[in-house]
Amino acid sequence: MQQPTLVVRHIAIDTYRENIVYMARGCEICKSQGFQALSKLEVHFGKHKILATLNTTDNGLVQPGEIGLSSTAFRRLQAPEGSRVTLSHPNPLVSTDLIRHKLEGKRLNKNQFYSIIKDISAYRYSNIELTAFVVACAQKNLSETEIVHLTSAMIKTGEMIHWGLPMVLDKHCIGGIPGNRTTMIIVPIVAAAGLPIPKTSSRAITSPAGTADTMEAITNVQLDLHEMKKIVREENAVIAWGGSLSLAPVDDIIISVERPLSLDSEGQMVASILSKKKAAGSTHVLLDIPIGPTAKVKNQRAGSRLQKIFENVGRKIGLKIQVVFTDGRQPIGQGIGPCLEAQDVLKVLKNEPDAPSDLREKSIVLAGKLLEMSQTVAADRGEAIANELLISGKALAKFLNIAAKQGPLKRLELAPYHYVIKSHVTGVIHTIHNQKLAKVARLAGAPADPQAGIYLHKKLGHKVKKGEPLFTIYSKNEEDLSFAKKYMEENPDIFTT
Repeated sequence: MQQPTLVVRHIAIDTYRENIVYMARGCEICKSQGFQALSKLEVHFGKHKILATLNTTDNGLVQPGEIGLSSTAFRRLQAPEGSRVTLSHPNPLVSTDLIRHKLEGKRLNKNQFYSIIKDISAYRYSNIELTAFVVACAQKNLSETEIVHLTSAMIKTGEMIHWGLPMVLDKHCIGGIPGNRTTMIIVPIVAAAGLPIPKTSSRAITSPAGTADTMEAITNVQLDLHEMKKIVREENAVIAWGGSLSLAPVDDIIISVERPLSLDSEGQMVASILSKKKAAGSTHVLLDIPIGPTAKVKNQRAGSRLQKIFENVGRKIGLKIQVVFTDGRQPIGQGIGPCLEAQDVLKVLKNEPDAPSDLREKSIVLAGKLLEMSQTVAADRGEAIANELLISGKALAKFLNIAAKQGPLKRLELAPYHYVIKSHVTGVIHTIHNQKLAKVARLAGAPADPQAGIYLHKKLGHKVKKGEPLFTIYSKNEEDLSFAKKYMEENPDIFTT
């Protein structure tokens, strides 16, 4: 007997990474095959199939005999609108039982993690099931061995870049500090020294900007592998968005759940960072771990624990890791948000007098560590050489070459609406709350609007008089600016004197 078919309709609803299909409640196929709202079903079109979650509708969005596909499902199934598809019950999703075991506190082995990650990579998990997995692994619920298993599974289910080089340098910060756009300064310094440092960077998860967001304010970051390799051959470096490649793709799926939860747990953070580094073909990785009361890592004890995990997991997957602890008590640089941070980067590279000194100094220290890590520079000469490459203009020339080859250079502009936050008292800046300041920048529109964000006028230790500006908020519209101002009013402790 021939299977009944349904006519495809593209329902242009953005369900992000989740496959959703829509059918009229009580349609004959639903009745005959027992499909109900939130049922999992397989949709077949020729050799293509997807696993999707069913939503039912009473308002005529789809008619009996039709099946609506969300934008994500429509793209993945590759079935033209008006074509016919068939449905079937999927094989049981056994790996979700393993998530329940993890929620109960049990340890999972290598094969079990691979089973989960393989199903996630095939988009067989709904957002609810993904959330359960993220929560099951949250906080310190993963042992070091489990983190190795998770990292290895994430690498195995994606592609890997092979640069054909004996050494490939990389640098990464675990995040949590607004500004801190050192990568865009370090990469051209190291490349100008003749060392390979192809950088595949991420977009913001919970911050107002990631390296890819900030670089995109200057030039194109969506490059394919052929384009990246060509630029690296010519310039020793590239600064591209890693999401345009299939490097540890499960990481991006998991991040899609972590982002709305503002969750970045220890084990998943290590697995996320190291799986991407290994998949990107890196061999030597310098890790920046900022420490501060409102950073991700609150104290040296927690930092040392994380250092040990990074080094041990890195060694087991074939990466040489060096950890550097840095000051995480406040933002680095003056700008927070893609365009504002890009301005800071260019000021440092151009050696302008008003370039943020903290961003410059931190970039020199980290670039020096990478030069020494390569063993092409003496152990006590890294910073001096990095500083020389910056002062001479060689780093700027290298950056401009890289940016020009990635795409046409863009003009930096700031959002048209702005509001100055002034000090209510006279004194000395004692604390700055990183997370709350980042929240203000996000409410103002960053990073979705690259021109939005914050410009800092005062930093820790600065004297301030009553009525003097602390920072300026930039936003593309009055509504976003209003949201940011309201949050400021509800959180007067962002700056304390």
